[in-house]
Amino acid sequence: MTKRGITVTVLGQDLDTKQINELVVEQMGAVRYRDAYGIKTLSGESWLFDYGILVSWGTPEDERQQLLAQLEEIISDGAVSIPMEQYAWAVDEAQGFAVAHDVLTLPSDDTHVKLALSHAFAQSAKVMYFEDIALKVIDSTAKIPHQLAATGKIPLSRVEVSKTRGHLLTTINDINLHFGLLDTPEFFWDYPELESLYLRLSKYLDLQQRIEILGKKLATLQNMLDMLAEEQHHKHAAFLEWIIIILIAVDIAIYFF
Repeated sequence: MTKRGITVTVLGQDLDTKQINELVVEQMGAVRYRDAYGIKTLSGESWLFDYGILVSWGTPEDERQQLLAQLEEIISDGAVSIPMEQYAWAVDEAQGFAVAHDVLTLPSDDTHVKLALSHAFAQSAKVMYFEDIALKVIDSTAKIPHQLAATGKIPLSRVEVSKTRGHLLTTINDINLHFGLLDTPEFFWDYPELESLYLRLSKYLDLQQRIEILGKKLATLQNMLDMLAEEQHHKHAAFLEWIIIILIAVDIAIYFF
């Protein structure tokens, strides 16, 4: 069996929907399958997902880099560094589908088969993107419990806590609502016979388990930040109460003297 490469690339947060149809469909001749765009290259094919992931099958590096350059203008909030994952694939009609040691054996070279598997790769890469965001938030807040225990003071201002909470809530919203990482892609409504391939690859990539672990980490962070925000609110309210008391005392003093 001749093995060829699969490259999964995280482009960024998502794609500019206003430009994607003009550039990818009209200019590049891509074919849309719900939230994915099939792009033919000279030596292979790539699947572009509207949540900022590119899955390339049998595409040489120079062609992939050329494609990335073309797509740059429609990427919203591009990744600072473009992380990649590498796999390999080959076709063996006698064996059917199998995956082991990052090598996929496909039952055929059918485009829809590769798209079904690309959905699992794309979701896994998007989870990796959110895992990286969560890690940065964890690193930025790791010292807070220790500093709070040692000094009794919150080492962040109200604005800093609010910004961190907002960033975290946006990430949680993206995972649970916006990008549909918890749902089976709509593509399988039209091709239910291929869903088993997607599920087997998703299991190999530990997709469900990683999403659950990520959700628990984000929930823990959210609980900590909510506690800090509540503590700061109480301190701010107490500060305002003291100001009111002082103003009343001053007013009484002026009245009598």
